[in-house]
Amino acid sequence: MKGTLLLSGAVGGLVATVPMTAVMLSLHRQLPARQRYPLPPRRITMRAAGKARLRHKLDEDERTAATYAAHFGYGTATGAVYGAVAPGIRAHPIVKGTTYGLLVWALSYLGLLPATGLHPPATREPGRRNALMILAHVVWGSVLGVVTESIRRQTRGDRRLRAAARR
Repeated sequence: MKGTLLLSGAVGGLVATVPMTAVMLSLHRQLPARQRYPLPPRRITMRAAGKARLRHKLDEDERTAATYAAHFGYGTATGAVYGAVAPGIRAHPIVKGTTYGLLVWALSYLGLLPATGLHPPATREPGRRNALMILAHVVWGSVLGVVTESIRRQTRGDRRLRAAARR
């Protein structure tokens, strides 16, 4: 059962990263020119590649591929965690997912990423860039909540059908 919960959250996280990315790219184009430096997934990935002494070995296509792989990987992994914890929380899937998305933003941009030196804390970013990233995490979380719940219900229904067929 726990594996199914992790998998439903992982799939939800992967799927939710698609609209999140679309929001990020769209809003990034609307920022003032001086704030249109690379979005966090690119900055984080390139800093990690630099720490691994790989950054200068990557061409532009490889840097882009690494950025998307890391971004979707993080969305998938944090989605898996959601899948494991969400069933124990009584709330609408959009509320649970959105709250979780905001928690992921806060823990990542105010804690984990600054602590590892992969990204400056959100408190040092311009307000519009923070608003962009917060909105992107709201989108990610709400989609994560709905998709994960949908998969969980489908899986539960399939188990009931299989159990009934065995009787």
